[in-house]
Amino acid sequence: MRHEPKMNFSELTIPQLVQNAAQKFGTRSAIEDGDLRFTYAQLEQQRISAAKAFIAAGIQHGDRIAVWAPNIAEWIIASVGLQSVGAILVPINTRMKGAEAGYVLRASGAKLLLTVSGFLDLDYPAMLANESLPDIQQMICLRGQSDLCVSWNDFLTKGEKISDADVAARTAQVKPADVSDLIFTSGTTGNPKGVKTGHGQNIKVFAVWSELVGLTEQDRYLIVNPFFHSFGYKAGWLACLIRGTAMLPMAVFDAAKILERIGADKISVLPGPPTLYQTILAFPNLKDYDISNLRLAVTGAAAIPVSLIHQMRNEMGFKTVLTAYGLTESCGVVSMCRDGDDAEIIATTSGRAIPDVEVRCINEDGKEVPRGEPGEIVVRGYNVMQGYFNNDEETAKTIDKDGWMHTGDIGVMDANGYLKITDRMKDMFIVGGFNCYPAEIENMLATCEGVAQSAVIGIPDERMGEVAMAYIVAKAGSELTAEKVVAWCKQNMSNYKVPRRVEIIDAFPLNATGKVMKFVLRDRALGKV
Repeated sequence: MRHEPKMNFSELTIPQLVQNAAQKFGTRSAIEDGDLRFTYAQLEQQRISAAKAFIAAGIQHGDRIAVWAPNIAEWIIASVGLQSVGAILVPINTRMKGAEAGYVLRASGAKLLLTVSGFLDLDYPAMLANESLPDIQQMICLRGQSDLCVSWNDFLTKGEKISDADVAARTAQVKPADVSDLIFTSGTTGNPKGVKTGHGQNIKVFAVWSELVGLTEQDRYLIVNPFFHSFGYKAGWLACLIRGTAMLPMAVFDAAKILERIGADKISVLPGPPTLYQTILAFPNLKDYDISNLRLAVTGAAAIPVSLIHQMRNEMGFKTVLTAYGLTESCGVVSMCRDGDDAEIIATTSGRAIPDVEVRCINEDGKEVPRGEPGEIVVRGYNVMQGYFNNDEETAKTIDKDGWMHTGDIGVMDANGYLKITDRMKDMFIVGGFNCYPAEIENMLATCEGVAQSAVIGIPDERMGEVAMAYIVAKAGSELTAEKVVAWCKQNMSNYKVPRRVEIIDAFPLNATGKVMKFVLRDRALGKV
């Protein structure tokens, strides 16, 4: 069994990490994205060029810069460039529609937006045409063209007047404790909250993660998980920077193209939600594809059948299959399985706490429950966020006076410290690896013409794990139909949030205090009543 790393990883910033990688892995492949290919030494030069452009644009230490784009090389380059001048990265979910992205841009106070035009026939800048964005000074198209944007190349050109010494001075001012990113996560209030995490803590967490999964500089990592999510960003390209691994971004989930790339690009590392592997295993003529280089899979975010672990090993050739559990608020990782754990442990648990992080299950009085009994999962350690951006009240609700972060998840810990997630206090459900919060969807449905009230639940789905279902009480006299609700949702919210089933009902089942009894609605959805 692989030994666990000691927490002596030197405190670095992300730009320092790129500098060190250039020195250590110089000529090794860093990024391969179609015709764009960079060694680690070339990535360092790209970082400096991007940093110059941000300085020329007047970006100051602590300014927020948003990236709304798929997995492409420019995403990584822009991120390490802006972080080099002390700016804070604000990733935006590519599945968001204009109103959702507009909220994140306003809430973060982002000064620049880096985006694309023409991706999947979507014009991201145009989607913001009706949004009030008082803080945005400029939009830059990383790829594609838009009348609303300056091109990435033109943006970089303006930075050529800035000296290397100016970049070095700005980079030296960035400290490990500084905020590196602000990732917005939805919550029970319906309004996404910006999670602040720092350079040093993210690097520490993923130095540990990389060691425990066994990532090496010989690996070739196909990053299918989106960069706007911790799984694609931190467990993706950040982990690669730590270990000198080749990063191969993939902009769109397409099973056939994934299989082609695994063979053509000799992919050895392929993390993803369970749906990724289920889709590949069900793919026709799987045996016709060369997947012989695959060796490492990391998954999580949903319950996993034990049979899937066996299939991943036997039919896909993975030598190592691991599961993990984490939240945006924990830099993405709380617990992990270990190499050598048997298939049942990997499938039925989320592993045990990463080194030097404390995890407990507690009761309503805040006392730790005996092993084997359910309780709320709380976490304390270097992985806990610095807080929610401009939201001290929610921060105080989440991190108590003793430094324990309350996850809102219910878990059971066994005698060996392995954690099984059994429920979600906050009503969240997971659609194909993406967190879905009923309150957020309900808040959006409140703006749909004809909707008086809505109640959203998660229902089982064979492919996605769970999907949304909405119960709707229509306004008096409205001609609202389930089809109209679904059509409106498809226009106004991310696809994974769109209810797959809608039922119009006369009234909700309420308890004595007037709260909707969602358990009754769940039973109704599953045909139990």
